[in-house]
Amino acid sequence: MSLPIGELSERKKLILKAIVEAHIRGGEPVGSKYITESKQLTCSSATIRNEMAELEALGLLEQPHTSAGRVPSKRGYRLYVDTLLEEYAMTAKEIAQINQLMKIKMSELDQILDKASKVASSLTNYTGFAIKPRAHAVTVTKYEAALIDAHSFILIVVASNGAVKTRNVIVEGEVDDKILARLTAALNELVTGLDAEQISLSTIIALENRMSGDSVLVNTVMKCIYEMLSDLDGGELKVSGLDRLLQYPEFADTENLGELLGAIERKDEILDLVSGIDGEDVNVVIGSEDCSVKVINNSTLVFKPIRSHGKTVGAIGVIGPLRMDYARVLATLDSLGGNVSHLLGEPKVSDKGDKHD
Repeated sequence: MSLPIGELSERKKLILKAIVEAHIRGGEPVGSKYITESKQLTCSSATIRNEMAELEALGLLEQPHTSAGRVPSKRGYRLYVDTLLEEYAMTAKEIAQINQLMKIKMSELDQILDKASKVASSLTNYTGFAIKPRAHAVTVTKYEAALIDAHSFILIVVASNGAVKTRNVIVEGEVDDKILARLTAALNELVTGLDAEQISLSTIIALENRMSGDSVLVNTVMKCIYEMLSDLDGGELKVSGLDRLLQYPEFADTENLGELLGAIERKDEILDLVSGIDGEDVNVVIGSEDCSVKVINNSTLVFKPIRSHGKTVGAIGVIGPLRMDYARVLATLDSLGGNVSHLLGEPKVSDKGDKHD
C-alpha cells in the first residue's frame, strides 16, 4: 500500500512529525498532552487525540499495549524520512571530524572505508559499517604462473575490477616452465573475459585438449580459478561500534539482538541488499518491510554508496533502532560519503557536499 501523504492535512503532518521526533528523543509513547504542552499546535487536546486516532487508522502510528500514547509505525517513519524530515545543520566539531579524515593519507580503499565507518559510528552513536559490495560477474583479464617446484606453482589472476589474486596450486603430476607457459597461454586465450557462470564444459574440454588431455591438471587449476572468482565476487562487511547497540532499549531483547548480530556475522543478506543499489543518494532501509533481510525488522540500516571514477566501489553506513535520529544520520553520511568519494577521485557534481564548509 502506498504511503498516504496526499491524504494528510497539514495538521496531521505536524502531529506525525512531532510524535516521531519526540519518540526519537525519549523512546516513550507520545500522548496528546505532550503535543499540547509543547505548543507546536494551537488546537485542543481533543482535536489532537482525534487526529492521532486517524493517523493510527492510516497505519502511520501504533498504540503499544494499553498506553494512551502512540509510537510511529515503520510506515510512519518512512513517511517522516521521505517527506517531513528537516535538514540537520552539522556542528563545527562534527565538520572538523569529517575534515580530519580527509587529511589522513591512506592508500588502500579498505582502510579508507574502515576509517570512515568508524567516524560515522562516532558522530551518530550507532553501529557503523563499511562495505565493499559484491563485484557481480567479475572476470579475469590476465593469467600468469610462476613455478615453485616440480609439483607446485603460483597461479596469478588479474581481475576486471583491478584486483590481483594469487593461489598456491599443488598438482599430482610434474610441471615445469614449459608446461606452465602452455597453460597460461591456453588460459589467456580460452578463459579470460568469462565470469564463473560463463565457464562452460566446452571451455574446460578445449582447455584439456590444449594441455594434451591432462584433465587432472586442468581440473585442479579450474577449481582454483572458481575459488578465486568467488573470493573476488564475495564482497566484504566490516562493523565498528557494535557495542553501541546495547545502549538502546530496543535491543534489550536478547533474541532480537542475537538475530541481528547473526545477520551481521553471516553478512550475505546485508551485502546483497547494499550491492543491489547504485547511485549517489543516502539509502534508508526501515525494518524488514523495506527489504528481504527479515532479522532487521526492528532496526534501521542507512548507507551511502562510495563512488570512484563513476563506479560504486563501496558503501559506509550505520545500523540502529527504528527511532533513529534520521536528520543527523543522513546529513553525516551524506557529507562523509561525499568527501570520501572526492578523496577517491570522484568529481563533486554539486555543492551539496560543501554546504556546511
